[in-house]
Formats: sequence, C-alpha cells, structure tokens
Amino acid sequence: MSKHAPLGGSLITRTTVIAAVLFVLSMVLLAVRFLKGLGAVANINNGYPWGIWVAYDVVIGTAFACGGYAMALLVYILNKGKYHPLVRPALLASMFGYSLGGFSVIFDLGRYWNFWHIMTPGYANPNSVMFEVALCVACYCVVLWIEFTPSFAEKWGGPALKRRLNNVLFVFIALGCLLPTMHQSSLGTLLVVFGQLIHPLWQTRLLPLLFLMSALAMGFSIVIFEATLVTSAYKRPSEARILAFVTRYIVVLMSAYLLLRWGDLAYEGKLGLVFSSGGLSLMFWLENLLFATPIVLMLPKANRVNERLQFLSAVSMLLGGGLYRIDAYLVAYGRPGWHYFPSVGELLVTLGIIALEVLAYIVFVKRLPVLHPVHAAGPTHAVERAPAALTTE
Repeated sequence: MSKHAPLGGSLITRTTVIAAVLFVLSMVLLAVRFLKGLGAVANINNGYPWGIWVAYDVVIGTAFACGGYAMALLVYILNKGKYHPLVRPALLASMFGYSLGGFSVIFDLGRYWNFWHIMTPGYANPNSVMFEVALCVACYCVVLWIEFTPSFAEKWGGPALKRRLNNVLFVFIALGCLLPTMHQSSLGTLLVVFGQLIHPLWQTRLLPLLFLMSALAMGFSIVIFEATLVTSAYKRPSEARILAFVTRYIVVLMSAYLLLRWGDLAYEGKLGLVFSSGGLSLMFWLENLLFATPIVLMLPKANRVNERLQFLSAVSMLLGGGLYRIDAYLVAYGRPGWHYFPSVGELLVTLGIIALEVLAYIVFVKRLPVLHPVHAAGPTHAVERAPAALTTE
C-alpha cells in the first residue's frame, strides 16, 4: 500500500495567483506572436535563429527537469531503494518541465504548423542531431506521463489497476533512463556541429559528456531545491537527512566535470583564453565559481545535513548549469555583424512558462498522492515495492 498522500488545502494562495497572472500575460503575448509573427515579440534574426525560448525552455528547462532521470538512475539502476521517497515528486517536476519545454518549442518555430513532421518517416532526417533531440524529448514526455500513472491509479483507479501498471512500468523506467542520456548529451553535440561559431572556451569534443554530467548534477540539485521549498512552504519536517546522501553525487559529478573541462583546456592549449577573452572570460569564471561552490560547501560531511547549505549548494549548481547553457548557446555563439538580446516579450513568455510549471506542481501535490510522509527524524524508508522489484525494501 502506497504511503504517498496529497497535501490538501486551498489552491488559491498568493503564489498560485501570481503564477496564474504571469501565465495569462504570457498567453496574451503568445497570441500576438501567432497572429503577427515571431518578429512582433521576439528579437531573433538570421544571425541568431534561436533565442532565449529555445535556450531556456529546451536546453536549460529540460536540464532543470532531470530530477526524475537522476533519481531513476539511483533507485532503479543502482538499486538505492532508500531514495524512493524522493522519486515521485522528482518525477512530477520532470513531467511538467519536459512537457512544457517540448511544447514551447512550437513558439520558436517559424512554420509551427509543420511540427508533426518529426513523427513522420517521410520527413525524418536520421543524420540530424536536432532531429534526434526533438524525437527523444517528445518520446520522453510520453514516458514521463506513463511513469506517473500510479499516482492517478491511487487516486481514482484503485490497487488492482496500480498492480497491473507495475507489471509493465519497468519498460518505461528503462526508457526513462535511456532517452535523457541520449538527448542531454546530444544538446552538447549540437554545439560541436557549430564549429568555430562557438568560442573556443566552450567549443570542445567533450561537450556531449559535459552537458550530460552537468544535467545529472542539476537533476540532483533540483530534487534538493524542491524538497527544501516544499518543506518550508508547507511546514513539513526537514528532509535534510536523506538529501545529505544526494549531495555526494553532486560533489562527485562536479569534481569530475571541472577536472575534464580544465584538463581539456590545458590539452588543447586554450588556458590563455581564460584570462584574455574579455567579457567571455568573466562569464567563464562565473560559471566555474558556481560549479565549484557545491563542492566546497558539501565536501565536509558535517555540512551535508545542514539544510541551508544544501539549499545554497543546489541553487549555485542550478545557476551554474543554467549560465553554462546560456553562455554556450547564446553568449559564446556569434556571427559577424549580428547581435541578439532577448526582448521583454520573450522574457515574459519564459516567466509565464515557469509560472505554469509552479502552478501545476502545486495543484498536483495538493490533490494527488505525490509526497511521502516525513517524520522529525527524517523520511520513512519503508517504501512500496517498485515495478519488477527493482528497488530494495
């Protein structure tokens, strides 16, 4: 029998009202975009064919939504059953992050009415990295909703339906571990294809691996970030005890990431660019400082159970990962004679998408069995049996 339960309570709060207003405003701007074209809202041009919508919604947003992917690897692949209480809320955030990120790509397509071509074999270009990313993200969105169906079954379907779902969910869990590995690394491959258009501080053959490692670290960080906010907002007992174990993976991933990135710069003879690239050098150092902060804060074992330090580490990691992707896709990218800076309309639409994710997350945790009971000593480790007995009890 599942221990998950809805939080309950009113859906009308200050947070949900603000989120709803931002979302409605973004819908008004999107109506203008579809009626009058991209140029009426966005500043993209022939030199910068994508802007902040693609950079955030797809590249950053899907990395922020890697919590479900990261926890699935721990629980179902590495068989770390003690983390099972963190899986469902992470999966919910991933479901909304990927679904809205994938859907929002339509906003940035000039011929948005042709979006269905990626699913049509006659239009497929299997040699295209962008095609692989689009197809994987679309498929992963479907997989996430299927993985979340036990919550719907517990609410409306009963235990019999849930047992039948558990008999087949292992297939989708496997896909849920494979698909993000493919497209998160391919987001780095996409930049390799751009060649000299990307500044040498970011251009490297290791981009697929660096993107995948940073996405995983961001996935673990978003789990900590969300758990801390939920604990604070709904006056729940702290989950710092179990989250302390999650911080270890962030430290390992970021240590390996920085070692690879700096080692690659040294091997390619690019270390001088770290100090001689003007504003790009500043952005590079800021990225690395944000990436190093979780290592400094979380390396001492005594710090790992400190809820405030956990939160600061997660925020630093998320900001570093987001900045790395903004730099690689927009700041370090350049065509002579062309410039880009996001318009107010683009930024408001992006805020509206984030607001919709927050609003949907609140509705689901209050009305569906998503969160696991947490006691003062920490979250209970008595977990339900996972599909195909893939986790420890």
